[in-house]
Amino acid sequence: MALLLAGCASQLPVHVERPVSTALAQPQDTALGQLIERQRPARVKPQASAFHLLAGAQSAYGARLALAESAQHTLDLQYYAIHADQSSQRLLRSLVSAARRGVRVRVLLDDFHSTGADAQVMRLAFVPGIEMRMFNPLAGARSSPLGRAYTVLTDFQRAQQRMHNKLFAADNVMAVVGGRNLGDAYFDADINGNFVDLDVLAAGPVVKELSRSFDSYWNNARAYPVQSLIGLDELRQLRARYAQDDEQTSQELSDAARAQPAPGIWDQRPLKLDATPWVWASAVVLADRPAKIASEHEDALEQPPPAHPAPQSQGQNLRLREQSAPALQAATVVDGLLALVRSARRELLVVSPYFVPGPDMMQAFAEARSRGVSVRVLTNSLASNDAPLAHAGYARHRKQLLEMGVELHELLSQPANLRSALRAGRSAWGSSGTSGASRAMLHTKLLVIDNHLVVIGSMNLDLRSQLQNTELALLIASRSLAGLATHSIDASLAYGSWHLQLGPEQQLTWRAPRDSERDDEHSEPDASWGLRLLLRLIGPLAPDELL
Repeated sequence: MALLLAGCASQLPVHVERPVSTALAQPQDTALGQLIERQRPARVKPQASAFHLLAGAQSAYGARLALAESAQHTLDLQYYAIHADQSSQRLLRSLVSAARRGVRVRVLLDDFHSTGADAQVMRLAFVPGIEMRMFNPLAGARSSPLGRAYTVLTDFQRAQQRMHNKLFAADNVMAVVGGRNLGDAYFDADINGNFVDLDVLAAGPVVKELSRSFDSYWNNARAYPVQSLIGLDELRQLRARYAQDDEQTSQELSDAARAQPAPGIWDQRPLKLDATPWVWASAVVLADRPAKIASEHEDALEQPPPAHPAPQSQGQNLRLREQSAPALQAATVVDGLLALVRSARRELLVVSPYFVPGPDMMQAFAEARSRGVSVRVLTNSLASNDAPLAHAGYARHRKQLLEMGVELHELLSQPANLRSALRAGRSAWGSSGTSGASRAMLHTKLLVIDNHLVVIGSMNLDLRSQLQNTELALLIASRSLAGLATHSIDASLAYGSWHLQLGPEQQLTWRAPRDSERDDEHSEPDASWGLRLLLRLIGPLAPDELL
């Protein structure tokens, strides 16, 4: 075993060529640029951007497909995970088609889950016209789960620090930002469990800010071209190794789909961008710097100059920047969100699938409640959570949050046991199971402050997002968009979630959702005794910052 583990150890390449490239300098000359300018109302100022909420799987999938098919010059993708499954296959084929018609395609992917069958996504790097880089890669073999586990254990701190950003941008004009990775479970196409998520399609000047963030990651020393990490021959060997498993899984999925057809995105229709209703508003980008993730080559890090000047902060944008100055000056995206929480005066709506508040978060909520701010939080229940460890970190803070007057809601889902929770987790990370009812799992990351500031992005309100991961979000000043987002979440709070309350003896009660015909519960609803026991065992031991 020692010899086997030693054989798994390897080092990252040192002298790596990283040609510098940047976003398209004149996006207004593209078809997408002209389309959005034609749709701009005369009363809307030039610095305002356009936004469209993508609440359902079809619209979220269709928007990405539309951008891939409409791009004329550039496509930039930045993701934490891209899974080698059916929904991703259709999207990735659209990238190949774009490259063949002359579009420059850049794909930046975090490296944590790019092993086994999912390593096949890296074959994109060998398609002419497509460049692909892996951010903060882990050394060692990609075909061996044991080798990857050994790497994680021996390089634990760096393995914990991940690029969690999600961005899909076309021609530096339109972009999708939000919580979704690329994979079946994010587009209602997995028969075991699907994530309830939210994205926003953005167009106009704010996309240039998103592209500048992408460029800073793409040209960073932590971004390794795929060719420096693995060769095409090795990927072909991996493909052959997993071909039999893939064939068996595909047959099982087909059989299961006939018995229990999955909803989702299989009409594969792109969103009609010329018929999309837009909300025009001022917005700014909240983005962690890539240097948030430690590197052993700090002296080699260089940030290239932007290819085009930053837009001037005028009019509404200036007012938004002044109002959100503490958030923009914060060290991290989550610190910026806490600054916005501290600025709330009337109401605060928080949706975070992994909600593990550290001391400063608890203090921010306590201060908000002391000012009379109404605070509502929607997060996962134990039954809907694909990460029971994260739920353990949240559970230890529930009573304190309720005592300070925070309104807590947990997503209603299918009954779950330890096996189904682990199976849903494997499905989310790329290995589908084939039995059991589909579980709903909250994955939306949203804040609405005083019904006029909206934050949508990749971040959770937890210490991992604050201290370990890099994150990306849009801060939008729009009462209309805030109303749309709040209306959508209000329905989930009333009809799709458990409302937690404290009894006279400090006992937790889960109030049943409206019209659900369910009884109130006094322990984790829809969770088996095994899951509850796991929560009791690991709850006191698991540190918040690693959940």
